[in-house]
Amino acid sequence: MIKPSLYFNKGLAALIILMNLLVYCCSSNPSKLEPDQQKRYNVLFLIVDDMNDYGFYHGFPKVKMPYLDAFKKTAITFERAYCASPVCTPSRAATFSGLYPHNTGAYFNGSDPWNQSELLKSVETMPECFKRNGYTTFGRGKLYHAQLEEGRIENNFDNRPLYGGGFGPFPDEDHQIKGKFWGYQSFPDSLFPDVKNAEAAIEFLKKDKDKPFFLGLGLWRPHSPFTAPQRFYDMYDIDEIEFPAGFKKDDTTDIPELSKTLLDPFGRFPVSGLTTPDKWKEMLLAYNACNSFADWSIGRVIKELDNSKYADNTIVVFWSDNGYHCGEKNHWEKNTLYEQAALTPLAIRIPGSETNGKIITAPVSLVDLYATLIDYCGLNSPKNEIDSKSLRPLLENPQANWEHPAITTFGEGSVSIRSQRYRYIQYVDGSEELYDHNSDPYEFKNIANETALSSIKTNLRRYIPKKFAKELPGRKN
Repeated sequence: MIKPSLYFNKGLAALIILMNLLVYCCSSNPSKLEPDQQKRYNVLFLIVDDMNDYGFYHGFPKVKMPYLDAFKKTAITFERAYCASPVCTPSRAATFSGLYPHNTGAYFNGSDPWNQSELLKSVETMPECFKRNGYTTFGRGKLYHAQLEEGRIENNFDNRPLYGGGFGPFPDEDHQIKGKFWGYQSFPDSLFPDVKNAEAAIEFLKKDKDKPFFLGLGLWRPHSPFTAPQRFYDMYDIDEIEFPAGFKKDDTTDIPELSKTLLDPFGRFPVSGLTTPDKWKEMLLAYNACNSFADWSIGRVIKELDNSKYADNTIVVFWSDNGYHCGEKNHWEKNTLYEQAALTPLAIRIPGSETNGKIITAPVSLVDLYATLIDYCGLNSPKNEIDSKSLRPLLENPQANWEHPAITTFGEGSVSIRSQRYRYIQYVDGSEELYDHNSDPYEFKNIANETALSSIKTNLRRYIPKKFAKELPGRKN
């Protein structure tokens, strides 16, 4: 509060004008108030790994996710949310930095982005920004999916231990599927990092706090190998498992050769796919079980928040780092520029919002979460420029005009542009794909060569980045 005694020598009239001006500015733009002048939102930032649309958007029948179903009724759900890169590490780097891969060079897993990209080494991450703005920051689980340089993980989060870069705690070697990421097995709850990290988040929510908080929790599930407690497998009957509606045996006949090189690099579809339908069903059941396991873990934490004194002042963000193929395009896992790999679950609950429970169909990017939280929490901007744009206009009016298609890249020059209706893909060699989601939601028919659609392609090409940063060393699988 400004002390009137400081202004008495300038006259009472000047003081009244100044006070009225201050009141007007504060009331007309509350999001710009100084940190100590508003009640700041807490943030619960929940991440799952490799969750696709099957359960969250009900694109696949009988995937049981009751906790997230209940949460979506209290939140704004984005039906067209897309990752910046269709693999774990670069997607998370983009979300936590607010910078697209085409600006950082972090396109692939194994790229060590936080130590190798000059931009990412200097950028202020989302948790670092919250911490500088006076928040308590707490992080557990699979957050960055990459090691940060020495000391930097401590700059992100106040809690200890952090298990190095956000990984762990791991079960003993007798309770791990050794040397591979393909298969399924059941283990007791107590052996799972997800269970331990969710419990740590729950304990954090139970404690009294003297500052607003940012709580980040990252789960491993439903990422392969498909391990979960037995009760989640028991939720499904193998005889009721259906093959994906998006599978088409000859679906790769009209796609470019470069696109084909991204499909099934580990040879998993031949051993868990069309020629082995029983194994395919087993893997689908296991993936469903891991989705249900993740749903339960997330549900426990949201329930604790909702029963706490922080419920009415905490923004909840739920998202997955990328989507996942389960046979679509004859492919298991992600690392493609197709809808199945790029589409991710996203729901945001803003306390007291009149739009909670509604659905947004505009295409959005996970990169935009950074600016959105800065906006709602009234933070001072990060120390560097970011690509992120606030989703607040959509969150407050789901029908608002949003002229920002979602951009997903996978290497220098290979990019997908997703508008409300179309997905356009251009590869580094100039080859193209175009899909009309109004008539072809599973992207069965590549219509890039239809001359009548040349204007559509021209319009979508406007959003292709003008420059692509040099690829950091990594792998496309």
